[in-house]
Amino acid sequence: MTVTGGVGFRSERGPILISLMLTTGLVAIDSTILATAVPSIVADLGGFAQFPWLFSVYLLAQAVTVPVYAKLSDTLGRKPILLIGIGLFLLGSVLSGFAWSMPALIAFRAIQGLGAGAVQPMATTIAGDIYTVAERAKAQGYLASVWAVSSVVGPTLGGLFSEFATWRWIFFVNVPLCLIAAWMLTRHLHEKIERRSHRVDYAGAVLLTLGLTALILAVLEGGQAWAWGSPQSIGIFTLGILLLAAFVIVERRAAEPILPLWVFSRRLLLTTTLVALGVGAILIGLTSYVPTYLEGSLGVTPLISGLALAALTIGWPISASLSGRFYLRIGFRSTVLLGMAITLVGTLSLVLFARTPDLLAVALGCFVIGLGLGLSATPSLIAAQSSVPWNERGVVTGTNMFARSIGSAIGVAIFGAIANAIFAASAAGARNPTVVTEAGASVFLAVLVAAALTVVAGLAMPRARVEDVELHTTR
Repeated sequence: MTVTGGVGFRSERGPILISLMLTTGLVAIDSTILATAVPSIVADLGGFAQFPWLFSVYLLAQAVTVPVYAKLSDTLGRKPILLIGIGLFLLGSVLSGFAWSMPALIAFRAIQGLGAGAVQPMATTIAGDIYTVAERAKAQGYLASVWAVSSVVGPTLGGLFSEFATWRWIFFVNVPLCLIAAWMLTRHLHEKIERRSHRVDYAGAVLLTLGLTALILAVLEGGQAWAWGSPQSIGIFTLGILLLAAFVIVERRAAEPILPLWVFSRRLLLTTTLVALGVGAILIGLTSYVPTYLEGSLGVTPLISGLALAALTIGWPISASLSGRFYLRIGFRSTVLLGMAITLVGTLSLVLFARTPDLLAVALGCFVIGLGLGLSATPSLIAAQSSVPWNERGVVTGTNMFARSIGSAIGVAIFGAIANAIFAASAAGARNPTVVTEAGASVFLAVLVAAALTVVAGLAMPRARVEDVELHTTR
């Protein structure tokens, strides 16, 4: 599928790149616009202790479907899977806009997540298909730039809707994006697929979904609906572990597993997957709690808190687009480690300033973290993609995206449990700025731990050079 002509809008592949950017914009706008509106949603629908589920259920649905979509894309092609994802995302967005209660909104967010499970990984996989390894960093930079634009547009729209209209428009705004993206893809993306019979591993998908749901339920509701050491808590944790153990057994025997275990037997793929896991946890820890922290501790508006968070996704595409120059010169591993070192500096700054809230300090810390994550996530993904042939690239990319989503889903559950425990210990709860500040400081400390663990994963990466993986760059 790869053709020549450079990377850019005017090249032969330009219309495809634009359509991929539009589809990426669906997920990017949604993630940045929702975080700023959480206080408004809670004020309207209630259920502050449940708000982490708005992120967790979306991320869980996204995560467990990524391997399924990835497997199907290697047999049916990327385009039909991406169009299915856009359709589900559109349906979930419309239903979310009409939600009448917090449980209903959580359920409709799950439908959105089912669509997002196809959107982001398929866009990334298609970029891997049509560009060479030397071009991919620049192509990923274009995709990452969508997050930069969304980081400004999303919080701005979220703040404006929350303050002057209704939070429901944060979901309705997805409708025209979905329709335009679907039209562009249908018109410009043409694939030559060698169709073959396939078997979907439904048993594995169900076990994975139930197991992860049980673990996230235990983490989010522990200390809230029941005590941590209660029979309910222990029972749900045990159930989750048993279901995931059964999932591993099923995957070993499945003819076409949704999450092939061979991926974890290769050191490069295993370590890049662990890096993606850490990146997901760090990212969600900031995007889901920075707005609440700033609005609760400093009393700023949703618009201002959203713009502070925007610094995170402005830094990401800057470093992502430049990462190719680094990994072409110093290798994938060294580039990832450099990025994670920068991320550590940023997270440490948030921890140091957390108990004396300062808007500028938070924004600068987020910007530095964004620079570090862009320099880590993009090279690790490209290293994984480039080490396998076309017919395995969908699964490998899907596994990487799956790990990032799982990191986010588990991360937001853990961070939510930390924050809820602090809120529950105070009579004033989230209404007290001092309590909100303390909760934010604890969450930032947990994010720092996640960053440190991701550094360990980066250290374990093999010293793969670009020339070592170039044999599998195109189809």
